[in-house]
Amino acid sequence: MLMTFEATSKLIQDGKLLHIAGTEALLKKLPKGKWIGGSTEYFMAKDGGKISGEVLFVTEFPYQNFNIKSYNAQDISKVTVDSFDSGFSLLIIPFDSAVHKEYAQNAAGYEYMFLRNIVGWISGLNLSIPGQTPIAVNGSTLEAFTDKAVALHLQVPEEKVVSVNIINIFEQDTASPVIEFTEEGFSIKNCRVDGKEVVFADYIAEKAIDTKLPIVGDYSGNGVNISFKSIENGVVNFYAPVFSGIKYRIAKAVSNYEGLFNARIAEHKDTAAAFSCNCILNFLYGELEHKKIEAFAGPITFGEIAYQLVNQTLVYVSVS
Repeated sequence: MLMTFEATSKLIQDGKLLHIAGTEALLKKLPKGKWIGGSTEYFMAKDGGKISGEVLFVTEFPYQNFNIKSYNAQDISKVTVDSFDSGFSLLIIPFDSAVHKEYAQNAAGYEYMFLRNIVGWISGLNLSIPGQTPIAVNGSTLEAFTDKAVALHLQVPEEKVVSVNIINIFEQDTASPVIEFTEEGFSIKNCRVDGKEVVFADYIAEKAIDTKLPIVGDYSGNGVNISFKSIENGVVNFYAPVFSGIKYRIAKAVSNYEGLFNARIAEHKDTAAAFSCNCILNFLYGELEHKKIEAFAGPITFGEIAYQLVNQTLVYVSVS
């Protein structure tokens, strides 16, 4: 829930185990304790979307066994090894850092990935305020990182069932041509459209493609969004990497973000979320400020983690 700095500090001093989202300035002033944090000024609260540098979003966990660790780009692959067999790991990675790019491009190959429950988000900043830096914070040491990820590894009772879930309002537009990439990564110049090689930026301009819509990759029948970040000097930049061997299409247009989100969320209404987060692009393009997205409250993020990095989704973990 959204809380004041004073109320959050008291929870820490009372020894509560916490995940905290808020501004870099507020996070750096919090006392030492059993918590991890990440930077954002965007939140989905029970009464609607909110932008604020004055409050913190706090999630409390009831578990006794936990471990807080930080990881750089060279050892982030150990996050799955360090995760409990019975439980889940909540991972926060600073946006546009080396560890962000490493995780996005290689997480699928990490040992135990998809056998351990990894959930989390990419920390960010207020897009309207210059001079901010995305951070992840290890509250047990009060270290704030721009270049390291922080994980809260949680062990839950063995009789409990942990589930990592994605709510995605997008799907492939089957009328759209198939897009394939021979290059891989966050920035792409060329691609194949229905087998014909093109300059992707030129193709987007020629077809007047709405870059508020992601491209959606077909991963064995599951749709994974790759969101557009910018187009500069003939290069298309994404918020997540594209991969060769995957067939992508432009997503179907969405006429009512809020309504479609609530319809999809209604399918999950009987599940209580231990943690959830929602993408900044959903927040902006769906104009979700002051609008309610029922059931799921949490930080608005610059990328979501549901095992791998995903975009333009709502991610949550349930314990039942």
